Parts: sequence; structure tokens; C-alpha cells
Amino acid sequence: MATVTFEDATRQYPGNPIPSVDKLNIEIADGEFLVLVGPSGCGKSTSLRMLAGLEEVNGGRILIGDRDVTNLSPKDRDVAMVFQNYALYPHMSVADNMGFALKIAGVDKSEIRKRVEEAAKILDLTAYLDRKPKALSGGQRQRVAMGRAIVRSPQVFLMDEPLSNLDAKLRVQTRTQIASLQRRLGVTTVYVTHDQVEAMTMGDRVAVLKDGLLQQCDTPRRMYDHPANVFVAGFIGSPAMNLLAGPVTDGGADFGGYVVPISRDELGKAGKNITVGVRPEDLEVAPDGQGIAVTVDVVEELGADAYIYGSTKANQVTTEGEDDIAKPFIARVDGRRPPEKGEVLHLKPKEGHIHLFNSESGVRIGD
Repeated sequence: MATVTFEDATRQYPGNPIPSVDKLNIEIADGEFLVLVGPSGCGKSTSLRMLAGLEEVNGGRILIGDRDVTNLSPKDRDVAMVFQNYALYPHMSVADNMGFALKIAGVDKSEIRKRVEEAAKILDLTAYLDRKPKALSGGQRQRVAMGRAIVRSPQVFLMDEPLSNLDAKLRVQTRTQIASLQRRLGVTTVYVTHDQVEAMTMGDRVAVLKDGLLQQCDTPRRMYDHPANVFVAGFIGSPAMNLLAGPVTDGGADFGGYVVPISRDELGKAGKNITVGVRPEDLEVAPDGQGIAVTVDVVEELGADAYIYGSTKANQVTTEGEDDIAKPFIARVDGRRPPEKGEVLHLKPKEGHIHLFNSESGVRIGD
């Protein structure tokens, strides 16, 4: 096994003035499961392909263990990649697909069979070794693709959105299998997804990218509780965090007459305006007139809980000044007594559960 290090790794495509990956710095520990997550076009797949040797590195370097692999060909990097579309040979059996890379490498037939059978046992594929891919379900094909990676005993597993072709139920089941399998094998793994729920449930650490820049790399719990900036706060968490920008007043931030209390020290770092973030589960119903007024548009009942999707006209600060355009707002409420559509609720953050950001830079204020 091995560590993986990105040192100022940069990829800039010809004709594009802005790098797709800009000076990426991440250190991945031996045996760690790191998830790269972000919106489409943020550079996460490009970063993975740079590590695999499928994309040129225009600046900085990449190390696997103590070995600089920046200019090595993919076959010399000792990595195995699992793709989104499985990439199985349709005319070969499951066993032949899993052992093909070893066959090309000149490994003895008996050794190939031994490794394939071991991997098939781990992945619960023993009964399917003689079948062709077309006779398998999507989840089984994905496990074959993983088996092909496992038999090579690489230093690093690379996975590029391997679950995106599966239905919702199978995705949940397969991501659990992948996470437990990785922990059992102890192989350093870099996993790319656009699904932040996948990222939060699978990774030892999560790295969030935006426009080719690393925004934050941390444990899922730390990232959820202490997002580094407004982008991470809004991206991590489902449903998303509510973010309201309001003018600073004596003692806090004003939202349509309701003042969110903020300490003097934090107000000193905010300037004229401050962005307050609060997660849907950290809101409580306040007496009329004593919270942020939210008009209920949709009620999503989930049994014990319910989410309300509404809007608030609390004065918002924009780059052009204040406006009173309705802004979306989400809150979790008691599922047994949900409000009616069209009802106006007054909501306030629970004490100690607000997140503060500088409205100009977007950077987090305080711990």
C-alpha cells in the first residue's frame, strides 16, 4: 500500500486560459478512503485522471509513496481504475474479464485463477464466473469491474463515479459494499462522485473542489459542522444549509426585523454585512413576530419528520444593496404536526447552531 500526494498539481487544457485543476495540494494517508466531490466541471475527474496518468500534469507533481509518478505512463504507476461504464469485454466470461490484466502481464494461469477466485469470493461472484457480462445485472457488472481491480493487488484504487449507472436502491447497497470492502483490503482509495451524500457516507475524508480549486479537505463530520466557506456550507448537507446575508446591527445580523445574536468579536470580523448559515434541522418555531417569517410552499412528509420548503422576504444584502425578493428557505419540523401549505411560520436558529461567513470573501468567521 502507499500514500498519495498532490503537490501544486495543475492541469490546463490548450486554449483554456483557466486551469481545470489549479495547484491542488492533498496528502492521502496509506489505506485512506478519500472522496473528491464537487459540481460538474469542478476538476474532480481530471484530478483522478492526472493521478492515473491519463491526463498530463502541467505544473507541480504527484507522488505515490516516495515515488514521483508525474511523468510515468499509466502502466508503471501500480494503480487500478474502476470506471463509470464498467468497461467489460462482452465476449469474455466474468473470470476472463477479471483476470485479463494479469494475463497480459504474463502471470501464470494457476496464479490468475487463484486470484480471480479469491476476489470472486470477496465480491460474492463465485456463482457467476462462467457467465458473460450481458447475463449480469448492473450491480453485478460493477462488482466484476471492482474484481478486475482487486486481482491486480495495486497500491492505489481509483474510482470514477462507479455508481452513477445504478438505480437509487442499488446505489445505497453497493456504496456500503465498496466502503466495507475498502476497509477490509486496506488499499488507499481515491473516489470521485458528484453526489455529496455518497461522499459523506463513504469517505474517511472528503475534498470539495470548485472551478479547479480545493475548497476544503476534512472529515465528513468536521466539514458538516465547520464548513470553511459559503460554497462548502451550501454544497455539503442534504437538504442544503440556509444562507442569508444581512446587515450588521448592534448585537447581531438583521433579517426583516429579527436579529440573529452574534458576539462582538465575530461582528468585528464581518464588516458591514454578514452571511448567516443555519441547517434545516437547527431551526425551531418561534412565537409570532420573533423569528424569520417563512411562507410554506411545499411540505415533504417523511413520517417522524417533515421538511418544509418555503421562502422568506427578510431583507437580503446583495452586491447591489438590499432587496426583498423572496429567498428559498428549508426547515425540518415535527412530522406528526406539519404546517399547511401557504401558512407563515416564524423560525429562529437554535442557540449555538449558526454558521457565520464574511459576505464579501465567503470565508468562515470563528470556529
